[in-house]
Amino acid sequence: MSARRLAPALITCQLTTSVAARHAVLERAEPPVESKLKRSPDEVKLSFTERLEPAYSSLCVPEIATCRWTAGTAASIVQIPPLLRATPPPLSPGMYRVVWRVLSIDAVVAEGGFTFSIE
Repeated sequence: MSARRLAPALITCQLTTSVAARHAVLERAEPPVESKLKRSPDEVKLSFTERLEPAYSSLCVPEIATCRWTAGTAASIVQIPPLLRATPPPLSPGMYRVVWRVLSIDAVVAEGGFTFSIE
């Protein structure tokens, strides 16, 4: 392939990589993913790589009756660092699943989940 043809392809590849890197990705979780805790956590905190749109981002623990923790109710978002957090009621021993769905400021939805347990 000639240098003339290769240059636009490389520029397109670099731009695509830059745009993809700006999506919100879960960076850290408290309690940690797959952790075993001695007691109920005081707070569930999720750190992301990019800023979030609060009105469209949520955190949920389905095993708790009040599953819908969203910004403006039981969960709050701090923009720097991008952090989604919620205060659960005291949790009994058992396994819990945290499910999150966020909208980053570049309008891309990301979602995921993990578990933790209380002994």
